[in-house]
Amino acid sequence: MPNPRTPVIVGVGQFVNRVKTLDEAVEPLEMMMRAVRLAEADADVGGFLHQAQSVRVVRGMWSYQNPAAVIAERIGASNAQKVGTLIGGNQNQALMNFTAAEILNGELDLVVLTGAENGNSAGKARRAGVTLAQTVAAGQPDFVFGAPQQPEHHPHEVARGIRRAVQVYPMYENALAHERGESPAEHLRKVSELWSRFNDVGQRNPHAWVRENMTAEEIRTPSPRNRRISHPYTKFMNANMAVDMAAALIVCSLERARRMGVDEAKLVYPVSGAEGHDHFSASVRDNFHSSPGVRITGERALELAGLDAADLDFVDLYSCFPSAVQIAASELGLAQHRPLTVTGGLTFGGGPLNNYVMHSIARTVELLREKPQAHALVTGNGGNLYKHAHGVYSGTAPKRDFRRADVKEEIAALPRRDCLREYEGSGNIESYTVMYEEDEPRIGHVSFLTGRGERTWVNVSDADLLADMVRSDFCERPGRITAGELSVVS
Repeated sequence: MPNPRTPVIVGVGQFVNRVKTLDEAVEPLEMMMRAVRLAEADADVGGFLHQAQSVRVVRGMWSYQNPAAVIAERIGASNAQKVGTLIGGNQNQALMNFTAAEILNGELDLVVLTGAENGNSAGKARRAGVTLAQTVAAGQPDFVFGAPQQPEHHPHEVARGIRRAVQVYPMYENALAHERGESPAEHLRKVSELWSRFNDVGQRNPHAWVRENMTAEEIRTPSPRNRRISHPYTKFMNANMAVDMAAALIVCSLERARRMGVDEAKLVYPVSGAEGHDHFSASVRDNFHSSPGVRITGERALELAGLDAADLDFVDLYSCFPSAVQIAASELGLAQHRPLTVTGGLTFGGGPLNNYVMHSIARTVELLREKPQAHALVTGNGGNLYKHAHGVYSGTAPKRDFRRADVKEEIAALPRRDCLREYEGSGNIESYTVMYEEDEPRIGHVSFLTGRGERTWVNVSDADLLADMVRSDFCERPGRITAGELSVVS
């Protein structure tokens, strides 16, 4: 018999608001409330959220100070603990791991997790010069989950204007193509086919933001609705943050679920979880085509569950960009032709910034209810392949208690490179991308390795060189930096 303290997910809710006009806009706090009520209804045992002991809200791009307090008040659980989180795409899964461990240990018995983003309506309002109404949610949470981390970008990256994920992930992509010996055209075709398979999953997901069919050719081919963003990515290879989406999860102990009368067929079990942080930023990691942090975190989560990658029936790899999926699949031993998402990913399922993974967990619950003997892996990623959180789930009670591990120290012991702010001399291009403005190449960002293996950053603005960089593979090309300018040996 399973431990009565075994954590179980009893209710999930997803609210998707496809706003056409600003009159239809719903603020994030109200979106969370709707998702929470959907999750309560999903448990199908009547109203019970007034008994919640903790309300946990994943931090979004909104300006609320303590939304958990407002939600707790509205569900009649004003005395519940109010929890917030730090920013990061890893926070949902990390918070689930933390919550499951607390329930197993008897610290809590009924917890509500929720989050929302309104990128679509907020964008419409910004373009219209309109300020959307927002509930006041003042005060501070009782607890903010997540260890303080460094900024998402190394100071030497910021010095070259590299401040966004869209500037770094395509560098991983070009490094992957070179490592695999694939031409730019061949690699782009494979990437677009991968993303087309994600689109296929999105069409089967009733909660997906984009449910129209898109072919691989449409995804990789620039067009008025699919502009170039950063070489080699078009718009349809980027996370789609222009979405209004909310999700909620209700987690409790097995004994509480049984006392409430929740149908056993609805119960989904967190089996194990692991978290780890990679070396801070691409600037100091060993290379741009692998992530030992993903490998170690995933291996530990599977080990704690007593599973191998081949045992997984469902997988949702964090999918902000194609390179993140390919690197994770390679590190975890997952074939790239198998389904690697349950939602359609952040492009097609929808990318509500820090709250995406709550949607992937909710969708995983729905799929495991249909196939209770199955096992699933959900991964979260914060920053630039920096903060990792993985969770294993099953529709059947596990034979062992939920287990959780922190693998940060193991990852911290891995090799790292020195990064130089300035460098003069010869070396080789490690990887690169070209950023577009109005469909024209404007600037190239280059990771450059010195003869001693140090890394430095240099920008390219020469139009002819930029044109060559989007046509050919420049990885491992010899070059020289002089007075901050890159010259490349033909």
